[in-house]
Amino acid sequence: MQHEPQTEAEKEAALREAGRLLFAGSADFFYAADKLAILPPMRGHEIAFAGRSNVGKSSLINALTGRNALARTSHTPGRTQQLNFFDIGGGKLVLVDMPGYGYAAVEKAKVAAWTELIHDYLRGRANLARVYVLIDSRHGIKPIDAEVLDGLDKAAVSYQIVLTKSDALKKHEIEARLDATRTAIARRPAAYPEIILTSSRTDDGVTELRASIARLLSERGEA
Repeated sequence: MQHEPQTEAEKEAALREAGRLLFAGSADFFYAADKLAILPPMRGHEIAFAGRSNVGKSSLINALTGRNALARTSHTPGRTQQLNFFDIGGGKLVLVDMPGYGYAAVEKAKVAAWTELIHDYLRGRANLARVYVLIDSRHGIKPIDAEVLDGLDKAAVSYQIVLTKSDALKKHEIEARLDATRTAIARRPAAYPEIILTSSRTDDGVTELRASIARLLSERGEA
């Protein structure tokens, strides 16, 4: 009979291992959609990654999956212009890379179309388990991020804050940013309280993010 972890340390170690195994398997792009009418059929659980353009979303997805070029990275913000779907672990999970938001150099009509696509996706995807909202740790939650969080709260879509580029901050700056972020989401109804601090450059926080996703799947009865 398999040993059930009893202590908090054992439970955390089990989640870390489950997260490692989940992302040690296959990770494959399988679909892209730029309008709601052509979204792929819903299957299993989906998680989505959202964030401002140039927040480091593609780099973090690559670090999370252990692939150098699974998600397209670019020095030009705003290049992800559609919902990109990735199969993780041979059907265990679908990861969705959402268009970056807030890049002023893109035409307003295109930004409006992306925004409509994102809102329609969030409202209509019943198998969406959680949105991981990436925030640049150097800047914290900006007004445009707060607008996205407002939309997630209104749609009652569970989301979790992931702070990126933490290697750029000193220790006291990290603590201040974490405190400020906790305060900012404290009364938000759809916000998951745990904040994950990451750096795709150093891989800091990647293990914790994998464990968080493994915990989510476990809570949904998939682990």
